[in-house]
Amino acid sequence: MSTADTTDAGSVGLVETKSIVLDETRDGFTLESGAKIGPVTVAYESYGTLSEEKDNVILVCHALSGDAHAAGRHHEDDRKPGWWDGMIGPGKGIDTDKYFVICSNFLGGCKGTTGPTSHNPATGKAYNLDFPIFTVGDMVRVQHALIRQLGIEQLLCVLGGSLGGMQALEWSTRYPDDTRSVILLATSHYTGAQQIAFDAVGRSAIQADPEFHGGEYNPVRGPRKGLAIARMLAHITYLSDQSMDRKFGRTLHHAGSLGYRFGSEFNVETYLDYQGERFVNRFDANTYLYVTKAMDYFDMSAGFDSLDASLARVKPRTLAISFTSDWLFPPYMSQDIVYALARNRKEVAYCNIKTDAGHDAFLLELKDISRLISGFLIHTLYPERECENCPPKSCDNPDQPQPIKNDHLGKLKRVDYEMIVNLVEENSRVLDAGCGEGELLCSLQRRKNIVGVGIELDQEKVIRAIGCGIHVIQANLDKGLVELPDDSFDYVVLSMTLQVVKNPALALKEMLRVGKKCIVTFPNFGHWRVRANLAFKGRAPVTPNLPYSWYDSPNRHVLTIKDFREFCRKLDIAIEKEIVLNADGQTSFMPNLFAEEAVYVLKKN
Repeated sequence: MSTADTTDAGSVGLVETKSIVLDETRDGFTLESGAKIGPVTVAYESYGTLSEEKDNVILVCHALSGDAHAAGRHHEDDRKPGWWDGMIGPGKGIDTDKYFVICSNFLGGCKGTTGPTSHNPATGKAYNLDFPIFTVGDMVRVQHALIRQLGIEQLLCVLGGSLGGMQALEWSTRYPDDTRSVILLATSHYTGAQQIAFDAVGRSAIQADPEFHGGEYNPVRGPRKGLAIARMLAHITYLSDQSMDRKFGRTLHHAGSLGYRFGSEFNVETYLDYQGERFVNRFDANTYLYVTKAMDYFDMSAGFDSLDASLARVKPRTLAISFTSDWLFPPYMSQDIVYALARNRKEVAYCNIKTDAGHDAFLLELKDISRLISGFLIHTLYPERECENCPPKSCDNPDQPQPIKNDHLGKLKRVDYEMIVNLVEENSRVLDAGCGEGELLCSLQRRKNIVGVGIELDQEKVIRAIGCGIHVIQANLDKGLVELPDDSFDYVVLSMTLQVVKNPALALKEMLRVGKKCIVTFPNFGHWRVRANLAFKGRAPVTPNLPYSWYDSPNRHVLTIKDFREFCRKLDIAIEKEIVLNADGQTSFMPNLFAEEAVYVLKKN
């Protein structure tokens, strides 16, 4: 069941936009407003091959100005491929060698799906402003009817950016059993006041155009100037200050001096003119009014006491991706969703990609996005899939940790990891604070069947951890774990990270608030080799457990086993167990001198 003829490596090739009348709407489709339309026609494209089990289907939801044409080309001379062609195709982030991908033009669109430009059976003319107001929820209900009519019972994933992400989030609550996962890019659980304001100005520009005529405009002329201004205004919100300065600065379109006239002289002005002109040649003004209003109405917590209460309905695995320079949907909006899901004990992962591309980064930062999405999807399709961090099955049930130096990949074996695995009880909930690439959580999930969540700041490590199937949230431990509720984990692990955090006292207090027990490991700066470096060489120590030079070390604090004991006493933290280790395993002789690292199990007094 493939509509794509793959002709180029990495491309889905030539594709066809199909049209289907939804059987569910033939007798009318009632919108959330109470108004009724129908029948509804949907335009859609598909790429890849549907598996026999129909378990590999991904629904891609487009943003405000997008359409069903997400990948490939419509004909050999087509100059421009689909809007997400860099993401969808053989071997790409959404790999059409593995997945069957569907993208449909949403309800109210002007690219083949029933909307304001469609024929109104009651009047015999286009609906124009007689088309009823619709919502993101209505869009998703139409998508659901399409998927059902195509004979698909459950989706592998629903994903999208911006307005597309709103649709994916709506899927996760409206049809929580009908998709195994959702991916949310550069989006929010509601439209904030700032965006509503921008949308209102854009709509006003369209309606103030003398060619608007109350929505009954000539399709050829129409309110072109008003629509162009609306697009120019919106396009500014898609960029960032840094990206605009990098692209344009104050350069003039024509080299030379200022013209001392009104009109577009700076390159940034002519760029916006170009964007506005392109847009009016492909998009309908009335549709713009309706779709921006649908976005303005979107609020997942409406009708609930809180966002937490709303997202309690979510069942699919969730991956949220935000972008550091996005000021239209800033990262905190994604974080609100992520922590609401985490408080509800849902499976959620999050990455905040560093970029200066602004909101449009979800269309541009394809390298990192592809790695995140491909890793997340493969572990959704194959939950038991092993990754490079997983121990071999022969190591699945060690009664006693083995003090070996190298693991099955030839990498340095973390002795403290082996000890932690032995300390954690089966079927526990574990938060690994500073989880790195997720090696410890991989071992715990395999050996102890734990439910694991990681917190990690480093973007590359977060991407790798998600690629290993770990539910990791990118966050800074120094800001505490304030978004997580008391006693929400059986164990909170801080492995070889205490010496790095800015405020160790706050970190430990928060860990013991969030977890019933806390496992802490750290390198012992009192070890004889460290002392010898200082005493006999007069140099800052570089050892296997302290591999950094003084100038590139992330370590903020120098602590010994004795220091940590005293630290816990001052904070009124109970030490349930102390285990001191060297390369050969546990040691008990003069630990402050001969232990390379220490493992502590802590609890509240």
